[in-house]
Amino acid sequence: MKKLALALMLLLGVLSHAQVSVNVNIGTPPSWGPAGYDDSRYYYLPDIDTYYDVNTSQYIYINNGQWARASRLPSRYRGYDLYGGYKVVLNDYRGDAPYTYHKTHITKYPKGYKGKPQKNRGSKPEKQYKQDNKHYNGNGKDNGHKGNSKDHKDKGHH
Repeated sequence: MKKLALALMLLLGVLSHAQVSVNVNIGTPPSWGPAGYDDSRYYYLPDIDTYYDVNTSQYIYINNGQWARASRLPSRYRGYDLYGGYKVVLNDYRGDAPYTYHKTHITKYPKGYKGKPQKNRGSKPEKQYKQDNKHYNGNGKDNGHKGNSKDHKDKGHH
């Protein structure tokens, strides 16, 4: 019994000295995200007036007058080229609602905004975006994509 108690005390002593490491940035930036900003949580995409939350891997956009979150862009932006579009990195915001400053963002970064040249973290998968881009005209409307009906469904991931 003494040996068991001694072993238990020794184990508790070792565990009490263990170090715990916590990574604040939970998410991994997407390959289309701008290189050099691995610690940033939010991007604002001015061409489609949408935010991206790196920690949750979700897009944040206005849907029927309300801010919505989804792991895939809404169907109206299905063909938007995330690799080619400009990403504004929001380094000055801490919280869960970057759209709190939406009026400032749309004024400071209007559609078509281009800041410093950006390099993506990864390469663009040629097949997927080449096909989608020929149907996107930049105004949030589909240019008559005639795919089958499952092409138009929002499956909730991207």
